[in-house]
Amino acid sequence: MKLWGQILWTLLSGSRGRRGAPQGWALNSWKPRSSLSGQLSATEVVSHWTQVFEQRGIPEAQESSEYIVAHVLGAKTFQSLRPVLWTKPLAPKQLQYIQELCSHRLQRMPVQYILGEWDFQGLSLKMEPPVFIPRPETEELVEWVLEEVAQRPPAVGAQGGPLILEVGCGSGAIALSLLSQLPESQVIAVDKGEAAVRLTRKNAQRLQLQDRIWIVPLDITSEGCWTHLLPWGPIDLVVSNPPYVFHKDMEQLAPEICSYEDLVALDGGEEGMDIITCILTLAPQLLNASGSIFLEVDPRHPELVSSWLQSRPDLRLSLVAVRKDFCGRPRFLHVRKSAA
Repeated sequence: MKLWGQILWTLLSGSRGRRGAPQGWALNSWKPRSSLSGQLSATEVVSHWTQVFEQRGIPEAQESSEYIVAHVLGAKTFQSLRPVLWTKPLAPKQLQYIQELCSHRLQRMPVQYILGEWDFQGLSLKMEPPVFIPRPETEELVEWVLEEVAQRPPAVGAQGGPLILEVGCGSGAIALSLLSQLPESQVIAVDKGEAAVRLTRKNAQRLQLQDRIWIVPLDITSEGCWTHLLPWGPIDLVVSNPPYVFHKDMEQLAPEICSYEDLVALDGGEEGMDIITCILTLAPQLLNASGSIFLEVDPRHPELVSSWLQSRPDLRLSLVAVRKDFCGRPRFLHVRKSAA
């Protein structure tokens, strides 16, 4: 899954910035090979669609085929299927359903949207376009937050776990993962996108976590937005995977991203810092005396964020740690509020 997540996130060579199906490709003109109407096993169907995807320049051709075939057969992954299903002939209706799903992949729709669900930190989440698809790197952000919470001694007289604010909740992946693994915690999840707010609510109900999360439609760039969050009291942690792509890099994103995902959830402005600086400006007014901010950022941002914080001593925030992702890129920041 990590490899598939990366292919959507990294900049792809060829077909850059194009929307929809590859140039010169008319989906309606394509017909499956006649052999697909015969007695074909799951393995043979995967092989067929892998070849079709490769011919059409679809990234992660085999992985895409395997996920789709496994989904039609009721499994998460092809490898998790019972071995007997690898060689058992598929029914005509199964072949037709696979063809329908694969036709969406030929139009560069991400597999997560095609399947309508995706696993994140062991949770099965609904996925709906154009809500931002959580990437594998973000699972590492959640793991770091969990490590930090586990290492903190509970405050004297504290009741329950931490109160967490997630900025830009998207599908709810970060917020719901933290809630599921911190049973005493509570989360305030905010997003300005109506589709994201709706999807987070669906996923919270799906996982029966709705009683410990408040999902608030809120644009943190709006003046005085922090006053809407004050009633919940001092916050222990702010966590966010904000829009952080440099604006000049947006046109180089993969067609899967440009054609289907909400680009507002990606575009961070000229230096990718627009929403990051909003979060850092907002946080001190909401955090408790020793509260922390955990951010996923571009590898160029640790130095930029450090310089920006030095220019704003009034915020009383310090960059205390930078962590690399599984590819060795500086990807995550821990910023802490200092005492007055």
